[in-house]
Amino acid sequence: MTDSPAATASALMLEVNNIEVVYNQAIQVLRGLSLSVPKGQIVALLGSNGAGKSTTLKAISRLLALQDGEMTRGDIRFDGQDTRGIEPHALVRAGVFHVMEGRHVFEDLTIEENLVAATYALAGKKVSKAGFDSVYAYFPRLYERRRSQAGYLSGGEQQMLAIGRALIAEPKLILLDEPSLGLSPVLVETIFEIIARINAERGVSMLLVEQNASVALAVAHYGYIMESGKVVIDNTAEKLAADPDVREFYLGVGSEGSARSFKDLKHYKRRKRWLS
Repeated sequence: MTDSPAATASALMLEVNNIEVVYNQAIQVLRGLSLSVPKGQIVALLGSNGAGKSTTLKAISRLLALQDGEMTRGDIRFDGQDTRGIEPHALVRAGVFHVMEGRHVFEDLTIEENLVAATYALAGKKVSKAGFDSVYAYFPRLYERRRSQAGYLSGGEQQMLAIGRALIAEPKLILLDEPSLGLSPVLVETIFEIIARINAERGVSMLLVEQNASVALAVAHYGYIMESGKVVIDNTAEKLAADPDVREFYLGVGSEGSARSFKDLKHYKRRKRWLS
């Protein structure tokens, strides 16, 4: 494993230090996980189903308790501040916005009403028209349908709305959980192009959980790969994308360029390579 992508603590937006997470006081999901997100960068968190990626995001946003989960060891620091004891709504107001898997838009509200609801995170700060205009500039389709109920939107439109709500909240850090899930390849490309634009133009730090490793590494600056609740390899996105093991196991390309199925590979072989 390489050094973490940071020079000093002051350069970090997020630090996750050796955390362990247990569900129902019995099932351990995270086993000493550590990672960091430098200010203004996109960091990808990759891994197969059940690796603990979504649990990691819930630990950061302090939503574990909703599913009888608990962080039993380690600490998490956001912009230099220990987040233990901070309520989830207070963490949102401090600048952490979690775009959860499955969008979770308010289906009975219109697009515009969903965006207005997100202004709660501004905690009394003046809500500017420019904020709404910025969201519509990134997602013109939302402007066209701004008076439509969110429940009638397509999956891609709902994902745009979920990200738009995050932008209205003026976040310092966005946690993105599987933004490509259930979308067509064309929509995936569009969503990730906008994610890269938001990062470049607004300087928002992002922790991106994805199973689609190729699109995630294309926009990320740095990446971590998880197995069984811990990080097994990390490096710059460019180096991970060129790594033979990563290409074989996560990008579906074998050593001779032939397509390989992840399901056909032995788990112990992967673990042996990375942990030896």
